[in-house]
Amino acid sequence: MTIRVYNTLTRKKEDFIPLEKGKVKMYVCGPTVYNYIHIGNARPAIVFDTVRRYLQYSGYDVTFVSNFTDVDDKLIKAANELGEEVPVIADRFIQAYFEDTGALGCQKADVHPRVTENIDLIIEFIDALIEKGYAYVSEGDVYYRTRKFADYGKLSQQSVDELKVGARIGVGEKKEDELDFVLWKAAKEGEISWNSPWGNGRPGWHIECSAMARKYLGDTIDIHAGGQDLTFPHHENEIAQSEALTEQPFARYWLHNGYINIDNEKMSKSLGNFVLVHDIIQHIDPQVLRFFMLSVHYRHPINYNEELLENAKTALDRLKTAYENLKHRKQSSANLTDNDEKWLEKIKELHETFTKEMDDDFNTANAISVLFELSRQANYYLMEKNTSEKVIDTFLNEFEDLFFVLGLKLEAEEALLDEEIEALIEQRIQARKDRDFQLADDIRDKLKEMNIILEDTPQGTRWKRG
Repeated sequence: MTIRVYNTLTRKKEDFIPLEKGKVKMYVCGPTVYNYIHIGNARPAIVFDTVRRYLQYSGYDVTFVSNFTDVDDKLIKAANELGEEVPVIADRFIQAYFEDTGALGCQKADVHPRVTENIDLIIEFIDALIEKGYAYVSEGDVYYRTRKFADYGKLSQQSVDELKVGARIGVGEKKEDELDFVLWKAAKEGEISWNSPWGNGRPGWHIECSAMARKYLGDTIDIHAGGQDLTFPHHENEIAQSEALTEQPFARYWLHNGYINIDNEKMSKSLGNFVLVHDIIQHIDPQVLRFFMLSVHYRHPINYNEELLENAKTALDRLKTAYENLKHRKQSSANLTDNDEKWLEKIKELHETFTKEMDDDFNTANAISVLFELSRQANYYLMEKNTSEKVIDTFLNEFEDLFFVLGLKLEAEEALLDEEIEALIEQRIQARKDRDFQLADDIRDKLKEMNIILEDTPQGTRWKRG
C-alpha cells in the first residue's frame, strides 16, 4: 500500500511519491538553543523521528536534516543575563538537547547544521536575492520584498491583503512595506556579529533554514516538517525565499504537528505552566512520555497532565507485560501444535493492519491500538493448553519490530557495573583528546540512556546514577 500524507500546502491527503525513487530528503526545523527544550519542542522531535523510522522501515533511504538556531535575540538576551558568550550557551543547550531527545528515543539527524557554521552560505543566499530584486538593503539591514513573490501566503492560505490588516510599520523601522521581513540584522553595540557586504550583523531567523536545507538536500526536498506554529510566518517565508532564488518548488510535502495544551490551557511562561523535558524525565520514564505523545495522531492537539501521563505508563506496562509473559512461556513450549497456522495468520493480519494505519498519514494512535490487540491475542494464546516456540517467536518478533518502528523499548537497559562506567568514561576522555567529538557525544548519550549523569569539572569527569 502507498503511504499517504496530509500535505499542509494542499490541505488534503496525497500519495507520497518522493522526487527520487526509494530516497527521501527530509528537513525538520530544530530548536533555538537558549534553554532546555519544553514538551512543545519534544512533540515534533518524537513525531518526526517516528516518521523517519517508518519511512526507513518501509524501505526508503532517508536523509534527515534538523538545524540548530544558535544565534538570535533569545540567545543574545540569555548571554547578557548570564554574563556568558553566545556560543557557550548554545553549546551547553545543544548537548542538553541531545541528552533529552536521546532519552526520548529520538535518533540523531544525519546532519545537525548550525547557523554560526553557515554564515558565508547565508550571506551568499541573501546576496543572490538582492541581485534578483527580491531583497533590499536599508541602513545595514536587509529585507525581503514580500509582495514581489506572487505566491506568498499559499502555505498558510492567506492573501497579502489579509496579512496587511493589522500590520503596521513601527517607529524607527526601515522597511519599504509593512509586510517585508528581515533577512539580515545590522549589529547593535556589543552584539555577536559577522562581517557582510552590508556591514556587521547576523542572519534573520527565516533565512537560515532556506540556506541550510538547500545546502544539504538540494533545491527541492521531499518533506519539510515542524510544529503547527511554524506554518506562518516561518515556513511561509522559507518558501518565498527559496522559490524566489531557485524558481523550483521548495518542498513537495509539508507536515505539521498539532499544539500541546497543559490541563486544557495553552502552554506559556506567563501562565506558569511551562514544562521542560529535562525536569519531567528526572521522575518519569522518558519512554512513557514518548508513548504518550504517540497515542494521539500527530496533527491533532494533545492535552498533557500528570493523570494522563500515569495512564500512559499503565498502558505501556500492559504491553510490556504481555511481551514478558511470552518470553517466560517460550522456555516451556513445544516445537509444533495443530493451531500454529491459525495463530500465525492472526499475527500476520495484525502486522498488515499496523502498516495500513501507519501508511495512512503515520497514524500512531491507531497503530498503538493494533499493539493492544496484539497483546490481547498473545494473552489468549498463552491460555492454550499447548503452545509452540514458533508461534511465540513470531509474537515476540512482531512486538519487537513494531516497538522499534515507534521508537519504544520493550526491556529496560541492563544496569552498568561501576567498572564498565569508568571504562566508558575513559574512552570518552580519550575521544575528546583525539578530537573525535562524535564518539565522545555517542558515549555520553549511551550513559545518559543508562541513567548515568556525567559532570565535567576542572578536576575531571564525575558521574552519578540518576
